[in-house]
Amino acid sequence: MAQIRGTAGYNLGPQDRFGGPGRADATNDPSPLEQLREQTSKIEEWLDNAADPIKPYIPAVGRFLIVCTFIEDALRILTQWSDQLLYLHDYRHIPWGLTHLFLLANVIAMVICSTLVIIRKYPEYAVFGLIGVVVTQALGYGLIFDLNFFLRNLSVMGGLLMVLSDSWVRKKFAPAGLPLPNEKDRKKYIQLAGRILLILLFIGFVWSGDWGIARIMVSLFGLVACVMVVVGFKAKWSAILLVVILSVFNLVVNNFWTLHEHHPHKDFAKYDFFQILSIVGGLLLLVNMGPGSFSVDEKKKVY
Repeated sequence: MAQIRGTAGYNLGPQDRFGGPGRADATNDPSPLEQLREQTSKIEEWLDNAADPIKPYIPAVGRFLIVCTFIEDALRILTQWSDQLLYLHDYRHIPWGLTHLFLLANVIAMVICSTLVIIRKYPEYAVFGLIGVVVTQALGYGLIFDLNFFLRNLSVMGGLLMVLSDSWVRKKFAPAGLPLPNEKDRKKYIQLAGRILLILLFIGFVWSGDWGIARIMVSLFGLVACVMVVVGFKAKWSAILLVVILSVFNLVVNNFWTLHEHHPHKDFAKYDFFQILSIVGGLLLLVNMGPGSFSVDEKKKVY
């Protein structure tokens, strides 16, 4: 009886001979959170196995989609050369000659840098060249204070940063002038910046347009996925969800091919369509590479 009284207050129970938990503890049901993690891990493993045949092609598809908007923009400038010159001269008050130089420099930069991104040559110069195009066009066309345009182009820059991070994973390169100590640090900082910038497009999508039940539901799922991408929790899942949402939205809303040739919104729909394609490409690179060191997913591997 003394022995029972001595242990009853401490809920010790039967102990394993090696000091582990007793048999009663070992048979306790796992918590709902543990069950959820186990199920999501199984689904992730199944998706990884199912995606094995296409995994080698995801980086190439992602890089091509990212530069689609620049290729389309270069073709649009060439096919609408006179209209572009007229707009820059009459509405932006840029002198003749400088308008020609501005357009020509943009076309050359977009074609060359896009080609370099696709063939994976000099990716650091190609990425910074395309970022320069985004900045100069925002200034030249006077759209830098347009919030929707601003968020979209920040997202495109995020996709370009994912290209840069992917190139540093594939080859050891130390670009001069960057105050980062080594390749590992460069990769994690660039991946973090790319993840944050990529989701800005969806924030602009949430705050623009008419509200309805469907839009509210899509916005809620998308915002949750955006937060998960930023913090790097189940980032691949979240990026895949955003790819699906943006792709469906792009086909339904920005279907420029259904508009008449002279429809006033045709060029805007085409521009939006290819910009969203670029952001989808950045998300595909995120799916391929993972979120990087600054993420919950990587921290869980450590602990």
